[in-house]
Formats: sequence, structure tokens, C-alpha cells
Amino acid sequence: MDLKKTPLYETHLKYGGKIIDFEGWALPVQFSSIIEEHHAVRKAAGLFDVSDMGEVEIKGKDAQALIEKLVTNRVSTMVDGQVRYSPMCNEKGGVVDDLLIYRFGPEHFMLVINAGNIDKDYNWIQKVASGFPGATVRNISAETAELALQGPNSEKILKKLTDVDLSSIGYYYFVPEATVAGKKCVISRTGYTGEDGFELYCAPADAPALWDDILEAGQDLGCVPAGLGCRDTLRFEASMPLYGQEMDDDTTPLDAGLGRFVDLEKPDFIGKEALLKEKAEGLRKKLVGFEMVGRGVPRTGYPIVKDGERVGYVTTGSFAPTLNKNLGLGFVRPDLSNVGTQIGVEIRGKSIPAVIVKKPFYKRG
Repeated sequence: MDLKKTPLYETHLKYGGKIIDFEGWALPVQFSSIIEEHHAVRKAAGLFDVSDMGEVEIKGKDAQALIEKLVTNRVSTMVDGQVRYSPMCNEKGGVVDDLLIYRFGPEHFMLVINAGNIDKDYNWIQKVASGFPGATVRNISAETAELALQGPNSEKILKKLTDVDLSSIGYYYFVPEATVAGKKCVISRTGYTGEDGFELYCAPADAPALWDDILEAGQDLGCVPAGLGCRDTLRFEASMPLYGQEMDDDTTPLDAGLGRFVDLEKPDFIGKEALLKEKAEGLRKKLVGFEMVGRGVPRTGYPIVKDGERVGYVTTGSFAPTLNKNLGLGFVRPDLSNVGTQIGVEIRGKSIPAVIVKKPFYKRG
């Protein structure tokens, strides 16, 4: 199968990126090493290509009503220039995807969706949109490139390339029309690393020059090109969920600990009845963080056991470079979810001791 390439594919080769298949995309897993890039983002800055992400534009007088129906979080309280995170559920309350909602105006929104879900999400949104004649839905993924500059030095670096007062952009807010290094961009103070940072949306043709200019501007501030490997270890330390691991079509946002992004007071949204029922009857499973006590690295899918009985499974597990520990996220029976509970992780047929700890594992500042 031919892998899809982002506008930065040749650039990654030029910078020595090690290319892998990620959800059908040819993307760099690392440039120098995952650990080095991870520490650079925590201490200075890293630049990521996230052009594989999907973007869907929704416009018209019914745009807000359509999105309100699609997502679990409330959209009506958003203001222009604001970003909001939300799960999007099916009728059973399972998560179709988790996404970012950008409000450009009362009749103009953009949804940013996961790379592996673009076709699934777009078809789902179009199906629901048939009941909202005053909304037009357009998949603009192919005409949008996205770069993420993440880390404590991000603002200092970007400041060299734009006249926009970056300090005035709050977390989860954006500037719809900005110029960065002479290129037109949307600048958004968002990210998936647990650090301060910005995500830039631009025309695909402008992405390679923008990438070069940002790295050049960040050279004296420790900025490095960063790959998928550290993107995963960074989001994992910050306990940010990954679609397909911490949630899927059969896992609800309540199971995944995302209840704060579910507004059950909202008049109507897809999956509301199922989620109300689950809340009343109690969760089927609960997402927890745990630390390995014995030697071993937990991996996705490994069984979690207690007293010889299988009580859950690992969703993500890794060595956490910032904390220098082997940690994991996983689902367990709700009665075993308290911090301090002793569990085991089955690694190569052996139960290795672990203990449930507080999430997130890492919080900046």
C-alpha cells in the first residue's frame, strides 16, 4: 500500500527523519533519538509535523446547532477565537473520535480530527448534517498543513517570526489570520505534549519554508525537529488520551475519565441517553494510571490482574523519560481504581507488581 505523504515528507528526509507507517501516513518516528527529542520539548522546544490530522470546515446558520448535536461538550458558550476539546459519540455513548473545535465566527467553525479517523468522521458528520440544511460541511484536510511548536521556549521562538502579540493568546485560543515568516497562518495556543506551545495551520505549499524558518529561529533556543515517538511519550506523561488506545467506538468518555468534557445538562447530543444511563448505573470500567513496582515495561493490550484474576488491560505503557519510571494507563474494574491499589501486569506470562497512582503523571510548572 502506498503511504500518504504530508507536504513535509522531503523535508523530513533532509533532516534525517526515520520514516514509519503511522495510520497509513509516512511520518518520522524520530530524528536524533526519542529520548533526546522528548527532553528537548520539556526543557526547550520541539517542532512536529502534524499535517496528517484532518480538518473539517462547518459553515452556515445551522453550523453551531450541528456541532452541538455532534459533540458532548457545550459549543454555545464559545466565543470567536476560542478552541474547545470534545469527544464525539455514537448512540451507544462510544467515542467516534476526540477533536478540537475552532470558532472563527457564529457561523464558521473548524473541527480538527485524528488522522486515522478522517473518512469515518467525515461520513459520520455528513450523515448527521443531513438534518441541518443550514450547515455546509467540507473536508479541508488536503488543503491544510499543520505544524506544532511545543516547549517552554515556543513563544520566544515564534516571536522572532511574527508581529502577533503571542502573550495575549490564552491557552486554547487562536488568531485566525496571522503572518509567520511571511506565510499566512492560523496561530493556536494548543498542543498534545503537556507543555506550552502553538499549532500553526497553513497552506501545504508554505509548510516546508515555515518548518525551516522556525528551526532556524529556534537554533539558539534549543529547538529540535521532533518525531512521533516523543509525541507519544510526551502526551502519555501528561496523561492525554490517544484515540484507539484510551478510547474507541466501544469506550465512553466517562469510562476514559473525560467526564469534564461531557455536558449532560446540554439539551441534546448524540449518545446523551446512553451516558446518562451509564452515570446512573455506574461505570463498566475506569481508566487509571499505574507505576511498575517490579521490573518490566507495560505495553498496549497486556492484561492487568489482581489475585490471579484478569481485571483489566493496559492501553498505553512506556518508560517515562521525564520521570525516569515505567508507567502505564489502563482500564480496570471500577472497584479497583483507587490510588494505592496493588495490581499486577502480565508480562510474558508473569504477573509483575504495579501500583495505581494519580494522573496526570506529569504537570508543567
